[in-house]
Amino acid sequence: MSAQLSQPIELPVLDQPMPLPFPLAGLEPQGDYLSIRGVRLPLGELVDPTFLEPQRRADLRRQLQAAKPFAHLVVDGLFHPALLELVAEEFDLQAETSWADVTSRYERLRRSGFNVRLGPATQLYFDIVNSGWFGEWLSSVSGAPYLLPDPKLFGGGLHESRTGATFAVHRDFNRHPHLGLKNEMVFITYLNKGWDPEWGSALELWDRKRCVSTIQPEFGRTILLPHGPNSFHGHTKPLQAADGRPRRSVAAYFYSSEPAGRQHGVEAGSVFMQKHHADRIKAVARMLTPPLLWGLARRVIQR
Repeated sequence: MSAQLSQPIELPVLDQPMPLPFPLAGLEPQGDYLSIRGVRLPLGELVDPTFLEPQRRADLRRQLQAAKPFAHLVVDGLFHPALLELVAEEFDLQAETSWADVTSRYERLRRSGFNVRLGPATQLYFDIVNSGWFGEWLSSVSGAPYLLPDPKLFGGGLHESRTGATFAVHRDFNRHPHLGLKNEMVFITYLNKGWDPEWGSALELWDRKRCVSTIQPEFGRTILLPHGPNSFHGHTKPLQAADGRPRRSVAAYFYSSEPAGRQHGVEAGSVFMQKHHADRIKAVARMLTPPLLWGLARRVIQR
């Protein structure tokens, strides 16, 4: 997938400073709730807390690993429905200049441009998905450690397919074109209430020869799709909703960095102008000691 640059939309600014660290106007903190366009959202329930329980994580990981034709996970009800309803509304509130229309022999898709300003509910959704605690949950379910979000949402953001739209079977990109990070997965939540499978446009998961599984883009359904050499997917049946409605979703990619999790010596620590005498002696000893012997000595001392 790709994303295109476009101009950010202009949103109103609150008259009073907002004490919570959300970057957009329209959020009114009220105790343990936020109010967006008059809808109260319980902060502790924006993500269903039962999904965060250790046993549920283990069950989801087994489900992901057992899925065919390649590892993936489909869950319903992960996010509070009122939040997703507000996100769906904001598709129609985005300025025309914030959209990029992608048309080729392989795909017809409308998506939010790269690094555009989003509506408050949509930004709140991505604030959750890109947070450290949510990334830790994704790692525990997927088995991919040190996941890195992309707050600029390259390839992600708001996705909309209109009548006749298709997306040929494909694998996603291997690396973020600007950051060079390795693509680990895409995370998609669908926003389509009352979806009829007869309308087409279901997500298809393929092996090398045929479609093995289809996922209907129902409201509140989320799919975690790890990236790999066999993760072919698309929606090849043209969208033909009886009432002309579009197919809508929000998506975010997650990445990894090859050096993540490794020891990096002095590069991973602060450098002080004046070192303590004992630390200078330790540094000299480390330079003169073979690495294997130094590691053995550290393990003995730490016992």
